[in-house]
Amino acid sequence: MPVSDQDLIKQRVEAWRRAGPALERVRRAELRALPGDHGGAMIDALFEIGCRFAVPRPSSGLIEQQRLFRKLKP
Repeated sequence: MPVSDQDLIKQRVEAWRRAGPALERVRRAELRALPGDHGGAMIDALFEIGCRFAVPRPSSGLIEQQRLFRKLKP
């Protein structure tokens, strides 16, 4: 009996719903296990990369968001 696309989507959503908390526990445990301030240094390095290569946006997107909300309003 073939499984419908809708059933597959439901199965995947349920799998991620169950896996999410476990993955978060693993992430937190790995961060806590970093020696000394190594975790903080890694976060600082990632932030520095983001600042160095970020391209400024002409707007925050708020105006576009409000325009889309207005289209949805009956």
